Amino acid sequence: MKKRLLLLSNSTNIGESYLFYALQEIIKFLGESVQKILFIPFAGVTLTYDEYTERVGKIFKNLDYQIESIYGSEKYHELIAKAEAIVVGGGNTFHLAHWLHKSRVIEIIREKVNHGTPYIGWSAGSNVACPTIKTTNDMPIIEPINFSGLNLVPFQINPHYTDAVIPNHNGESREKRIKEFLVVNPDIYVVGLKEGTMLNIEGSSMKLIGKQTMRLFKFGEPIVEYDSNSNLDFLLK
Repeated sequence: MKKRLLLLSNSTNIGESYLFYALQEIIKFLGESVQKILFIPFAGVTLTYDEYTERVGKIFKNLDYQIESIYGSEKYHELIAKAEAIVVGGGNTFHLAHWLHKSRVIEIIREKVNHGTPYIGWSAGSNVACPTIKTTNDMPIIEPINFSGLNLVPFQINPHYTDAVIPNHNGESREKRIKEFLVVNPDIYVVGLKEGTMLNIEGSSMKLIGKQTMRLFKFGEPIVEYDSNSNLDFLLK
């Protein structure tokens, strides 16, 4: 079966309710064949895992899907093995990676998704779908075993990407930080995924969804802007 992913930049647009902008795309992506979803709340820090699961569960219940949290059970591998879809929420990417590695579920999630189980992630959940978490915006509040991600896509994502530069502030822009990453990692693309946008991957095909463009970075190459009409399949090769 073909690999299927829906990778969101963010959970909430300004002035909207939680996940509102993505609801129709989530319904379209999951369809009617999926009924029960396994939720991974390990990126949550300021919310308890139970609170996080309840918040996400209400959204998916309104879409006629049931949520089961991986938290609270020691049978991680069993839950993943029988999952009809996997959803990984946002929060702190280092915290998420720490618990994914500590729970030893990286390989089984990768295998499940590579064999057709739908995967939805937002923010940290999109970060961790990449080869590494090295293009996250988050503080390293906890030290994971290593920086490797699920490696479900062959490129890096920088969620919440913005071109904005704060006036009278000498801190690095997002573009500059990505360029620093590329000096050390020259062989990989980085997608600057702006808020309100997402990537839909169906097998060997990938599309940008949303009104904003995405920016594509590669060492030694000009930055290129792509919109929702662009063919992005080359990034999956």
